[in-house]
Amino acid sequence: MAKAPTVIGVLTEPPAPTWWKANRHKVFAVSGLLIGYLIGTHLHGAPQQPATPWPGHTTPAPATPGEHPTRTAHGLAA
Repeated sequence: MAKAPTVIGVLTEPPAPTWWKANRHKVFAVSGLLIGYLIGTHLHGAPQQPATPWPGHTTPAPATPGEHPTRTAHGLAA
């Protein structure tokens, strides 16, 4: 004759999660986005000073000392 099966454990269904447990990730996401928006739009730092413009192009120093022609506004050598 076969042995009767033995009970090892009992499965029970867990209780349904509370509203907070089911939706807390949504609450944190919306809160974080709202706080980030408020910080980004309402928190202004000190006014920035305009940056000093860098020259667009610099001319290298002459290789030999002496007088070199200089172009004027009209394109004539001085």
